[in-house]
Amino acid sequence: MKFLVIITVAVALAISVSGQNCTCESNFEWVKKTFEENDAGSQYIIDKKGQAAYDMHNQLMLEKVRSAKTLAECTDLLYEWMKFFRSGHIGIDILTTALQNTSQSINAPAKWNGNIPQFKEYIDTKKEVDFEGIWETHPYKIGIKKEVANYIGFIIEADVDGWREPGLVKLKIEQDGNNIKSTYFMRDYSPNESAEPLLIGNNFLQIGSFALTRLSPNFPEDPQIEKYAKSKAAIKPYLEELNETTLYLRIPSFDVSYKKDIDKVIASNKKKIQNTQNLIIDLRDNGGGGDRSFNELLPFLYTNPIQTVGVKFLSTELNNQQFLEWANSKENNFLIRKIYKIYYNKLQENLGEFVNLRNDTVSIYHRKKVYKYPMNVGIIINEKNASTTEQFILAAKQSQKVKLFGTTTWGALDVSNMSFVESPCKEFNLWYCLSRSMRIPDMAIDDIGLQPDYYLDENIPQHKWVEFVNDVLNQQEKIEL
Repeated sequence: MKFLVIITVAVALAISVSGQNCTCESNFEWVKKTFEENDAGSQYIIDKKGQAAYDMHNQLMLEKVRSAKTLAECTDLLYEWMKFFRSGHIGIDILTTALQNTSQSINAPAKWNGNIPQFKEYIDTKKEVDFEGIWETHPYKIGIKKEVANYIGFIIEADVDGWREPGLVKLKIEQDGNNIKSTYFMRDYSPNESAEPLLIGNNFLQIGSFALTRLSPNFPEDPQIEKYAKSKAAIKPYLEELNETTLYLRIPSFDVSYKKDIDKVIASNKKKIQNTQNLIIDLRDNGGGGDRSFNELLPFLYTNPIQTVGVKFLSTELNNQQFLEWANSKENNFLIRKIYKIYYNKLQENLGEFVNLRNDTVSIYHRKKVYKYPMNVGIIINEKNASTTEQFILAAKQSQKVKLFGTTTWGALDVSNMSFVESPCKEFNLWYCLSRSMRIPDMAIDDIGLQPDYYLDENIPQHKWVEFVNDVLNQQEKIEL
């Protein structure tokens, strides 16, 4: 959405509560009260699902909360409570200081006690294709070794605090009855369990939502799978030529830190894009970022004015403090600080209400020129697309050039502009949202998602999605001619 506040903001505000008892139940009551009063989407969902359903949810969660024995267990329950409202744009993070000051911290990772140099020598001679090998998933280099019927994945190299020590166990692949399950340990050491890991081709391993590329041993690979592995492992955007009629643009993230990279790829390939019939934009697993990151893409998709429905901000003392922080921040220039001060004053004058800071409901993106090429644009989407990525898809699908391919997106856009507040006991940060889209309830996206024009079912392997889109776009070109 076109607004000065990017989709994720991080301004911490502490609320002091006198006589606060640091129990899971007291934390629950604080989270409940804070979320109800300040989250821009809370009352909308309560009205939609009904007060009776909400009261029952609160009672059930309170019983669970009273039995929580650790800070980690309590935090999981608080997050479970929040999911009554939506699945995206919510969160609760345990503070590092809280983990350091309590004996209830999440268990540190185990350590593989094998010999890493010997493991490397063994892997170099390996001929059989299985899970064993040296793998990479940024920022980790991981060794996977079979031990009896199971596999242990351990750190060889890592560029992240808490995981730099070689040998720390990063993942497990274990026999579970007649099935195989996998566990991937997150940065905070918490386990992320998923179904059977998937070995795609010889050198690409999918464990839940994590993609690993084999470094050793060096097995031959299907070129199509190699390209898929490259796209899954990519951190930054890139563009390559599929054939004389089609270009492929991979954008793993719209995070504002990658805006320069996105703009650079587009600028350096502008003439090529304008002289090629088809463009495939692969957004798989792109979870969002900042709306301005996709601005340079819009001219290539444009065929007619693009409408974007705006948002309203919930005015509360806590929420408005964010705008005052921005108005006083030396990181912003004088004009931006002045605008934020105007917004702050307007919000303060309308406490308890939803305020449209722009005064218009819909903004319109208009261009005088429509590029002949690309003539057809295929955008690949999946269930991990959310937030800004869905905002881009909403804009792109208004173009007559664009068709969407893949699966339904996550659905995390109606309630946005995230912020967080520190708990009174300084044990965690509570994430919630400041704004609500004026699309709802007429065009809700949260927990619904955006559907593709071409649904790519499980009979079409993920590594063949690009080929499928390419075939459709080229066939479309033949029909139009």
